[in-house]
Amino acid sequence: MNDLNYRDISRSIITPAYVFSGEEFAERAAAVRDILGKDIGLCYSMKANPFLLEVLPETFCAVEVCSPGELEICIKRNIPGEKIIYSGLNKGADDIARAVSYGAGIITAESRLHLDLINKVSAEAGTVSNVLVRISADSQFGIDRREAQEILKAHGEYPAINFAGLHFFTGTQKRKSKEIVRELTFLGNYLEETRELSGLELEKVEYGTGLPAYLFIDKEIQNISDAEEKELTFLREIAPALHEMAEKADLTIEMGRFFAASCGHYFSRVVDMKTNDGTGYAIIDGGSHQIRYYGQMQGMQIPFIDHIPSGSQGEPEKWTICGSLCTTADVLARNAEFTDLKTGDVLVFHKAGAYALYECMSLFLSRDMPRIYLHDGEKLIMCRDRKETNGFNTSI
Repeated sequence: MNDLNYRDISRSIITPAYVFSGEEFAERAAAVRDILGKDIGLCYSMKANPFLLEVLPETFCAVEVCSPGELEICIKRNIPGEKIIYSGLNKGADDIARAVSYGAGIITAESRLHLDLINKVSAEAGTVSNVLVRISADSQFGIDRREAQEILKAHGEYPAINFAGLHFFTGTQKRKSKEIVRELTFLGNYLEETRELSGLELEKVEYGTGLPAYLFIDKEIQNISDAEEKELTFLREIAPALHEMAEKADLTIEMGRFFAASCGHYFSRVVDMKTNDGTGYAIIDGGSHQIRYYGQMQGMQIPFIDHIPSGSQGEPEKWTICGSLCTTADVLARNAEFTDLKTGDVLVFHKAGAYALYECMSLFLSRDMPRIYLHDGEKLIMCRDRKETNGFNTSI
């Protein structure tokens, strides 16, 4: 893990703010590549953190885009069209036309309607689009598995589509490697069966692993290094099954959280402190409207937090860290220990590089959205200034 100087950074930014490390992002991608080798493609699912497109390593062969807005971000960032896998629900004709005109390398189909639209738009554009058929996994996503096979058997009905392969993703934060190995076994068998039924090569497979990112302190994980080693050990456990799949198809694995979580750090300053009914409360200038960890409920699990103090002395004390919202739910950590915590000190919440910024209630109470900084290894760049939200919550 790249060692950022959190104290120096805290002096250079205005809190509350996120700092995303391009070096840490690249290091995680390189660690995954070292474990898996070169025969498995790596796809970054940008919904985890679109800001990281600015420092996207060449390690990635593809970027998964799941909305028209994400596609526009890619276009603005000059992400090559051939790197884009345009996925997601609710694709309209205009959305698909935009992807086709930009030269998206692959478009996924979540329904018969998607296939009809892709075929129509591509024919009108005088091109043939590469399509992955997403197969269902007991959710609203994808096409029923048997129905997908029937569609692929009738592939001649879609002359403007090249059925390049399959897309399969069942969920995130999986904690058992056996579950992923089972999925890959199913996927390999389904691919071979579908090839035989359809007569298509179906050369490509995009598989979303759903690998876990460990975000909280527990009995086994006491620090960030423990968390990251456990994550990479998990990847090593499923690597043989991934390689077996790669022998059957041109395999690309898609991940967002697993790549991005470790490179994000949320800085927030203590603005008030008090003890109520025997509990010490530290109020910060940010809160749950700006940071949310997957699986956390009102601070019951403690994330990895660094304390940037004005001076440290004495014994550790337990504090409940609360944000600036007028709700008892705005608790980021309960009974977290800090030594000599003072008003004005900065707390750095780690493992916040994926989803943490995007899954929170940003508009609640019309509090501002935080600043965003990118650390490229040498300098700190502000990508987005503080944004007022009150304009979204009024008709005036």
